[in-house]
Amino acid sequence: MTTETRSRYTDAKLDELSGQGDPFADETVAAMFERGEVGDFNTLMRFFSTAGHKLPEGLPPSAVAFLEATAMPPKWVDWDVMERARLFFMDNAAHINTGLSFAAMPATYAVPRVARLLASTHSMDYPSRRMANTGQFVTYLMRTNAFEEGSKFIPAAQKVRLLHAAVRHHLTGSGRWDVARDGVPINQEDMIGGQICFSILVLDAMHRLGIHMSEEGAEAYYYAWRVVGSILGCDMTAVPDNLTEARAFADLYLSRNLGPSEDGVRLNNQLMRMYEDVVPGTLFDPIVPATMRYLIGPTIADWLEIPRGPWDTAAKAVPLVLGLLESVEDSSPLGEWALDKAGSLLTAFELASLTRGRVMQYAIPEELKGEYGVRSQAPRTNRWVPPVPSPA
Repeated sequence: MTTETRSRYTDAKLDELSGQGDPFADETVAAMFERGEVGDFNTLMRFFSTAGHKLPEGLPPSAVAFLEATAMPPKWVDWDVMERARLFFMDNAAHINTGLSFAAMPATYAVPRVARLLASTHSMDYPSRRMANTGQFVTYLMRTNAFEEGSKFIPAAQKVRLLHAAVRHHLTGSGRWDVARDGVPINQEDMIGGQICFSILVLDAMHRLGIHMSEEGAEAYYYAWRVVGSILGCDMTAVPDNLTEARAFADLYLSRNLGPSEDGVRLNNQLMRMYEDVVPGTLFDPIVPATMRYLIGPTIADWLEIPRGPWDTAAKAVPLVLGLLESVEDSSPLGEWALDKAGSLLTAFELASLTRGRVMQYAIPEELKGEYGVRSQAPRTNRWVPPVPSPA
């Protein structure tokens, strides 16, 4: 790694990023809350999930301006690289999902302020929702028409960006988030850090599993997440340009932010239980913590209180099994087709298990958990009350 790459990311630079949000999305959400328009927005946006379709009538003007301004991908996107990224995803879908589920997701819980922020939202009581949202988001991203009319990726990204802005709005206005200590909620440091976790940490997990990847394929996969970062409102002057820079950012971000927390332990326990519930029976349940420990390492695993067990040793044999399967894939066109098909079916099964066959909606939270003291600014009125039972 060159001295120039090292010098681009410093504690001072990340401190600066931790104080920055997403001005465009933040202003849009603030305007909707101020005018009591969030409920109408969420209701109407359930009917807008496909790029190129007309926006629903009745949307708040500020939302219309935001959605129209962010409806196109960045002009600098290299579509040849994006196609390589899509092919990389198709070849490695199951492995990428394993990296997301058993490495990247737990790693985010090992950042105490991120875990505390996630714990502030109602949806984190149901970790399957976050995994389903993430899986659906990645699936949309890697489709052939991801950035064309008729795709579902751009609308999903727009909603996620506004969701992040709503969490910032709630927590900064509540007085219960220590901005001086933790920076702005979902700040630029954490937004870029999230893209890093879902890209380079997934590649690290695949490498640890013994999956063969070309440098071109790995760079293309990271490039796709760089495009995602731009669409989600990341400051592209600070986002790493390539995997070498991404490693430098990741090393500094994780070394200054990783640590133990009660919220991280609780969220990860919920995540493990969810994974165990996906597979019927209990025989293979110990594989879940063993796989996590193997992919994220003992230090983070201990911080998250991931239990040790007899399967920990067996998990180390996974690369040998996957290596054997890759040998079959490389030596036989039929084997390649069969394994790719199996990976595609496994990915579809995992997502279907998490979503229960539903399309996941990305809505602006009108309130956060009660213990954070953040309630909706618009009172809930006209709530239905069951009638009094008849004397009979």
